[in-house]
Amino acid sequence: MKKNIKIFTFGIIIVISVLVNAQTPETEEPKYGWQKEMIVGINLTQTSFDNYVQGGENSMAWQLNYSYKFVNDQEKTNWANSGKLNYGMIKIGNGETKKSIDEIKLETVYTYKLGINIDPYVAGTGETQFAPGYDYGQNPKLQVSDFMDPLYLRESAGFGYKPREEIKTRLGFSMKQTLTNDYPAPFADDPKTTIIEKKKYEYGIESVTDLDVNITENSNLKSKLELFSNLKAFDQIDVNWDTMLTAKVSEYVNLNFNVKVLYDKDISKKRQLKQALAVGISYNFFK
Repeated sequence: MKKNIKIFTFGIIIVISVLVNAQTPETEEPKYGWQKEMIVGINLTQTSFDNYVQGGENSMAWQLNYSYKFVNDQEKTNWANSGKLNYGMIKIGNGETKKSIDEIKLETVYTYKLGINIDPYVAGTGETQFAPGYDYGQNPKLQVSDFMDPLYLRESAGFGYKPREEIKTRLGFSMKQTLTNDYPAPFADDPKTTIIEKKKYEYGIESVTDLDVNITENSNLKSKLELFSNLKAFDQIDVNWDTMLTAKVSEYVNLNFNVKVLYDKDISKKRQLKQALAVGISYNFFK
């Protein structure tokens, strides 16, 4: 795991170095006020077979994606609000319909500008899911999570650095809460104690790096690397790295490739990985 984290960190450092050392474009007069972006998308996949001698199985999958970014930029302050909500289902053959993706993540960051590229900030983040989650490896299936169970909250304060418009990073002291109700293990419960803990509180340092760059006229890369350390051990650094590559096929049709890497030793000693490739229809309400 230490090797994986070093690779992740090295990759981010390379990206930051390339962007920081790239030729700086001509500066433009700043535009103050609200900047709004809200994108809604749907992905559909369906296959059906009838007397198909080569074999196959009917399937149906759908996914709804919603993201927003509302930023109030002023001469001395910046208040950035963003969120991502994804939900999808899949059905294969005569099997039951199962959840394929489920995510709610909201973030707000308030920054005071000192005029030296290093600015103080306060931030809050919340993360949970819409519907129950199941372990289908059990027979019968075993429910392991639910809406707001677990709920992850994080508050932080520190300093941010924005060398270019495409990249920003921040580092600060942080408080992290993991709240559960019916499913404390493995999210909040400490197996070393005889008491079942439904809440877990951690204090430490967070680092958050955002990359949003247009690779070409019709492609965009968004990557967010979140690190949280309770300062106890190097292998206890929580990693949440979410990367989305979007290629515009036409005005409303996009190709999306998403990779999400998670590591939290309290939940699993191995890294968690989610990958999704989808083609769907999306619409931007403000651009």
